Amino acid sequence: MKKLILSSVTQLDIVAWVLVLTFFCGSSLLFQGDLQLSFMGASGIIVVMMLIGLSIEIIIESIKHIKGIGTVTAFITNGPEALCLVVGLIVGDVLFAASTPLGSNFMNPILLITATILCKMTLMTFKTKPLYSMVTIVSTASLAVSFFLIPESFYIYWLAIAAILTVPLFFLRPDEGEEESDAMNHEGARRWLIPAILILLGTGYFLDPVVSFAAEHSKAPKGVIGFLVLASLTSWPEFKSCMALLGRRKPLAAILNITISNITNIWLAAGGIGFYLLSR
Repeated sequence: MKKLILSSVTQLDIVAWVLVLTFFCGSSLLFQGDLQLSFMGASGIIVVMMLIGLSIEIIIESIKHIKGIGTVTAFITNGPEALCLVVGLIVGDVLFAASTPLGSNFMNPILLITATILCKMTLMTFKTKPLYSMVTIVSTASLAVSFFLIPESFYIYWLAIAAILTVPLFFLRPDEGEEESDAMNHEGARRWLIPAILILLGTGYFLDPVVSFAAEHSKAPKGVIGFLVLASLTSWPEFKSCMALLGRRKPLAAILNITISNITNIWLAAGGIGFYLLSR
């Protein structure tokens, strides 16, 4: 377990942490914010990011012997989006509720490409089921953006189109095949599986409030926060999953982690929208 903890912190993580500190503290100095609280908020984001990375490593190490690891990790890493969706529904704001899962559909493919470049597996990944990947990513991203362009009276039609497009895509997903099981003893990692999932869900839920706290006290422009910071950090679990899977030479699993995550995001948003329409 100690070795797993150490391996979960990479140079990329350290660079990301430095960028987070630089962004929020630099913004605080530039826009006359509260430097101390900005530093505290940025430090909180770093702690959350570190816990997310560790959780992902433990989860993948625990289930890497099972069939369909890419699909399984896609469902697990969407847990934070599900929690944010519930929070939005509780306060009665359907746009806020749907924005978290739908917004991730744009950043996920970008982070997948970034992960392939960092792992030097871009060509291999792009050659792996390119038609399915392209159709799924484009259709789920189009569904996401279309929701914010239609009036509320058209929500029911959006739900129907979402179901018609995404359900077949899910069942037509490529078969990952059987995973090879090595001789190493993974009992230690398996004992931490449930705690790791709970930590991932908890940190995913608190990521947005921590980022909002840092943004408020750093006085960073909201447009920059929304596009660069929130979009990137809320997709951090998927990014760490792709890095871990590509590091294990599993490009199809990494692709399915993103494509199934995008499909699940549509389902989460559709469930929230459906609940909103029925409860009016």
